[in-house]
Amino acid sequence: MSISKRIALAVLGLLPCMVAAPVWSKATPEQVAALDGPKFTCMGAERAGTASGVAAYTGKWLDSWPGMKSATGYDPGPYAAEKPLFTISAANMAKYADKLTAGQKALFAKYPNVYRMDVYPSHRDFRVPDWVCDVAKKNAAESEVVHEGLGATGTTGAHPFPFPKNGTEAVLNVLMPYRIWNDASVNDIANVYSDGRVAWGKQRFRTLSLLADPKVRGSLQDRIQAYFYNEVLLPPRDKGSIAVGTQPNDFSNATTQAWQYIPGTRRVRQAPDVCCDYPVPPAGMRTVDDDYIFNGPPKRYTWKLVGKKEIYIPWHNFKTNDTGVKYSELIKPGTINPDYMRYELHRVWVLEAYQREGFRHIYKKRQIYIDEDTWLAVWGDNYDQQDQLWRVAMIAYRYAPNAQAYHRGASIYHDVLQGSYEAGYLVNEAGADWWKLNDPKLTPQMFSPKGAAMGGH
Repeated sequence: MSISKRIALAVLGLLPCMVAAPVWSKATPEQVAALDGPKFTCMGAERAGTASGVAAYTGKWLDSWPGMKSATGYDPGPYAAEKPLFTISAANMAKYADKLTAGQKALFAKYPNVYRMDVYPSHRDFRVPDWVCDVAKKNAAESEVVHEGLGATGTTGAHPFPFPKNGTEAVLNVLMPYRIWNDASVNDIANVYSDGRVAWGKQRFRTLSLLADPKVRGSLQDRIQAYFYNEVLLPPRDKGSIAVGTQPNDFSNATTQAWQYIPGTRRVRQAPDVCCDYPVPPAGMRTVDDDYIFNGPPKRYTWKLVGKKEIYIPWHNFKTNDTGVKYSELIKPGTINPDYMRYELHRVWVLEAYQREGFRHIYKKRQIYIDEDTWLAVWGDNYDQQDQLWRVAMIAYRYAPNAQAYHRGASIYHDVLQGSYEAGYLVNEAGADWWKLNDPKLTPQMFSPKGAAMGGH
């Protein structure tokens, strides 16, 4: 594979995808009035907990918690002293089967002596800033699906549909949630093969999302949704290669644009249009649209909103990204060391995707599990063309107080057929380059073709 194609594949995993659908009606006045009331949060989540263990929403913290040690560096989090309530293993998973995904059950079956889920108390203690609440309520009253499902009307800063009525509205929420404004890190990628061998990649990564700019509100119909920058540091064959570009909000009249700098030629050229089910370097263990669980092209799938379900999901995973945890401890054969993973019982939205007739993708079916408080996709089960469960994806989210938002940490992609996995966005050994979030010094100019030629300066 050429250097230019490897770079393009590595960075274009952020492509949004919407599906064909007519324009639906807006939320009812009664629904809009219910937001931020006794039953629903301003984001549309149910406030109440459940008898089985889902916590009630408190929203008592925003940018700090009692005893917090660092807002910008690593902090063990507010729940560091907690012990697991119980552990789910291959031996007892039948007892908890109704709250497990198909992918979780497959991991227990594949790695009965390795994979386990330590389940901790459920917490829903972090709220969004007031301005995000205001946008969510505004979008509930005004947002509509447009352009046959390729976009939505509304205001940037929060998902467009707090009360989704169908799969198209739900996937638009997944693609346009409130999250961090910008991200700068040097992170590592571990590709772990079935025989235990590990191949390493490393990248300098930056992103700047106009959706979540805390000071500027725009339209969900604005052409640019976000900027991205990726500099390859490993493997050695690609070191120094840089790609930059933009993502659109609406795919009806725009596509992702990317430019790449190749050290050998010392020139910046427009990158090829790569998307969808292309394998992502360095090892091809996931597809471009596996990023953030799902981030795919238009019209590849039809979408079904199954509804809400209680599921054990990875959440509040501060320990996974602990700077004191070395990769030799974290990265193990089969899966990452379960000692450093935390699971909680949460209500999630279940969204299913089915490959549309006439469209190609290596995944025939996808099941996506989305945290109800944030609309962040946290787990994905992907099936091959023979309807066999093939790949299982999970994201170890933590709360980032300096960004006032949940942020993805280690992103893990299992191939349950091959017995291999990729763990990306690892920052444990990044040192001074540990995550920098919502940095006002990041500007759109850094993500331009000129920025690529200058190394992002």
